[in-house]
Amino acid sequence: MAIHYFCRHCRKNVGNLSSYEADDQQLGFNQLSEEERKDMIEYDSEGHLQVKVICEECENTLRRNPDYHAYESFLQ
Repeated sequence: MAIHYFCRHCRKNVGNLSSYEADDQQLGFNQLSEEERKDMIEYDSEGHLQVKVICEECENTLRRNPDYHAYESFLQ
């Protein structure tokens, strides 16, 4: 199973772990609520994890524009 991390706003690839075997605790997913898990983690058609995160550039934009937190994605 591979794990692909991408930015929820700009869709930039943040990182990949290919052929990685780990449980939820090792990945820190056990710290997430059920709602957060549903929002952030998906499986693709090949069974790989797709994890939505926020890249550094979008995080800086959110810091400068806190009202953007209300949007699923502030980029069009």
